[in-house]
Amino acid sequence: MKLAILSRNETLYSTRRLYEEACAKGWETHIYDYLKFTVEIMKDELFMNYGGKKILRPDAVIPRIGASRTFFGTAMVRHFEMQDSFCVNGSLAISRSRDKLRALQILSKRGIDMPKTVFASNQSDPKDVIKLIGGTPFVIKILEGTQGVGVVLAETQKAAKSVLDAFYGMNVNLLVQEYIEEAAGTDIRAFVVGGEVIGAMKRQGAEGDFRSNLHQGGSAVAVKLSRAEKATALSAAKAMGLDICGVDMIPSKRGPLVMEVNSSPGLEGIESATGVNVAGKIMDFIEASLHLSPAPKKRKPRDIIGA
Repeated sequence: MKLAILSRNETLYSTRRLYEEACAKGWETHIYDYLKFTVEIMKDELFMNYGGKKILRPDAVIPRIGASRTFFGTAMVRHFEMQDSFCVNGSLAISRSRDKLRALQILSKRGIDMPKTVFASNQSDPKDVIKLIGGTPFVIKILEGTQGVGVVLAETQKAAKSVLDAFYGMNVNLLVQEYIEEAAGTDIRAFVVGGEVIGAMKRQGAEGDFRSNLHQGGSAVAVKLSRAEKATALSAAKAMGLDICGVDMIPSKRGPLVMEVNSSPGLEGIESATGVNVAGKIMDFIEASLHLSPAPKKRKPRDIIGA
C-alpha cells in the first residue's frame, strides 16, 4: 500500500498526524510538496515527476491543498485521479468547496439552509445591496478569504456603505450575509469522514470578536450534535461530494445554518477538543475504501518525513 500526502509543509500538525497514522498501518507513505511536481502528458501516458524523478503511482492520495494554491493543487490531484489513484477528496469537489459563491449555490440547490446571502459586482449600488440583505447589521466576506481573514461585521448603514464602497473600489469580490445575532459569536464544526460525523466541536470567538475561527484566537470544546445538526452536516458533505471535510454551521432560530464546507480541515483543533483520533479514522476510511486487510505491523515514522 502506497500513500501520498500532498502538503506544503511536512511539520504542520495535520500533515504530521496523517503521516504517523499511515505509518502505524505499515503503509509506504510519502509527503510531497505539490508545488514541486511537474507532469508529463502524452497520448495514453500521464507521468508525475518530483525532484527530477518519476514517481510510482500511489494507491491513495490525501490532498492538503492550500486555498491560495487551489488551481495548481487541484490540477495535481486531477493528474493522480487520471492515473487511477484513490483520492480521498476529488479535484472537482475541492474546487467547488473553495469557491464560496459556487458552494452556496450548490447547497441552496440541495435544500440546505444558510444565512441569506447577496452577491453583486462593484457596479452595483451599495444601497441596493443593503436593502436586499434586509438592513444592518450584516457580514461582509471576501470570496478569497480564509481562516476568518477578510470578514467584516457592518453594524450600521453608514459603516456598511463605507466598507462596501472601499471594497468595491478595489474591485474585490464580496459576499454579503445576514448576521445571526443569536449565534453570539459561536459556530459548530462537524468533522465528516466517509459519510459519518466522527466528531464535532463548538467554537467561541475571542472576546469582542464575532468570528469564531481558532486562527483568530477563538476556543473550542467538544459538543454533541443535535439530530438536525448531524443531518445538515452529512447533507452538506454529500452535496459538495467530499468524503473528508469540516462542515461549519451556526445555530439560529430556524435551525443550523451552513457557513462553509472545508475540504482541508485542520486536525489539531478537533483532535484536541474531542480526543478523537481523527487521523486514524481517515486511514480506516482509506483502508475500507480500498478493501485492504488491516496491517498487523507498525512502522515508526522517520525523523525526516519528506518524500
